[in-house]
Amino acid sequence: MEATPLQDLAAPEGVCFGCGSAHPTGLRIHSHWDPDGVHVRCTHRPDPQYTGWPGLVYGGFLAMLVDCHSNWTAMAYHYRAEGREPGSLPRIECVTGELGVKYLKPTPMGVELTLTARVEGPLGRKSRVICEIHADDTLVAVGDSVFVRVDTARLAATAHGTATR
Repeated sequence: MEATPLQDLAAPEGVCFGCGSAHPTGLRIHSHWDPDGVHVRCTHRPDPQYTGWPGLVYGGFLAMLVDCHSNWTAMAYHYRAEGREPGSLPRIECVTGELGVKYLKPTPMGVELTLTARVEGPLGRKSRVICEIHADDTLVAVGDSVFVRVDTARLAATAHGTATR
């Protein structure tokens, strides 16, 4: 039996469409530490509703997978660097600072996708994450993104104009 996903450990009430454990109709992707101890891994088989061109996965869907899985990779690295288990308090939260996806090959529908991600370079308030997507054994896309450690309650208050200085 596979270990409990990082999402279920650290944010069981999460409502993100891509990775939220509590989203009623979301993807609920599951990210886990790879046995190599360097990468965080996720597998997903897209439903036909995420078709772009006939027989191919929609590129925006791939970007969403990279975004969610890479964010969980950044958070997992922060927990590990602090010697804490995901879900321990205070909670570690990150948001997307930059999202980059390079599409290398068409991604066929009906194939399980494997995402492997790692923090590249120093782990800090802003951390670079590299995420590869393989369709079976073929590398189809690479994400090169930056994730920022934040206080999401404060971030939401700022976005809604209710933050105090």
